[in-house]
Amino acid sequence: MNYAKKDAKAYARANMKGIWAAALTPFTPALAIDEDGFRENIRHWLDDLKIDGLFIAGKQGEFFSMSVEERKRSFEIAVEAAAGRGATIMSCSDQNMDVVIDLARHAEKVGADYIVIHAPVLHFFKAQDETVYEYYRAIADKVGIGIALWSHPDSGYLMSPELCNRLADIENVVAIKYSVPRPMYAELTRLAGDRILVSTASEEEWLDNVLELGWQLYLCSSPPYLVQTPHDLRMREYTDLALRGEAERARAVRDSLEPVRRALRGTRPAEKPHAHQKYWQELLGQVGGAVRPPLLPLTEAEKAATRAAFDTCGLRTAATAAA
Repeated sequence: MNYAKKDAKAYARANMKGIWAAALTPFTPALAIDEDGFRENIRHWLDDLKIDGLFIAGKQGEFFSMSVEERKRSFEIAVEAAAGRGATIMSCSDQNMDVVIDLARHAEKVGADYIVIHAPVLHFFKAQDETVYEYYRAIADKVGIGIALWSHPDSGYLMSPELCNRLADIENVVAIKYSVPRPMYAELTRLAGDRILVSTASEEEWLDNVLELGWQLYLCSSPPYLVQTPHDLRMREYTDLALRGEAERARAVRDSLEPVRRALRGTRPAEKPHAHQKYWQELLGQVGGAVRPPLLPLTEAEKAATRAAFDTCGLRTAATAAA
């Protein structure tokens, strides 16, 4: 990190911008981390696809199947591979707070730009605000790196805009990945947009959030490297148009990606998102690899359906660009 704790909010406001992608972690057939493949994907994402930052070892990255040491190693690989190319935000989420703090301190040590921590899973479903506030406050007290909050339904509850607004006053809380209905994140933008960067993972909502809510950050999921190729940077294009205020042109480019979105949605088995996305990566020439248990691999029939949709969705690859 290149800032003092007291400057975390200002640093993020100035530097945490554009398109950030949540990295899938490639595993070998023996289910080890494919370190060379991971490095190659990072180089491709940042250099060829013009992605601004990477979210490492999150839900897309299968952190739940990785040891603490593997998660630390993925941080190290990402920082090394991204150096001079793009920024990093490391997922330190865990049910054990000591593990969260250990991972956060490792992220600081190896030179990550930020960390992200999801709201803890609580075994009660009401009156959790004070518990969650104290959880984030205790972690923030022990680290200097900028922290992104993360609220999503997997926790069993959603953090309210009012709670997030209160958390926004913590010195080194700089952003939130707010996986909630649009009225909730619009309200939080109104309440706390001057203190934290509000974002959500929906690529389909990203353009409207730039134009209507003044957002500067897409944080983040896998579409930036699944709906783009070096010959087809339409997400990058519509993002840049929107950030310049060219709304009509941006919407036309955004809408042109709908066949790609339909191909991805229409062939993804509900219980196999990781395996499906990794196979789509392989069709794009990226390193996909295996998924770890308890996740399930695709069947040959599911691969065939995905391949057929990929071939007809209109995403320009090297071969079709040359043609």
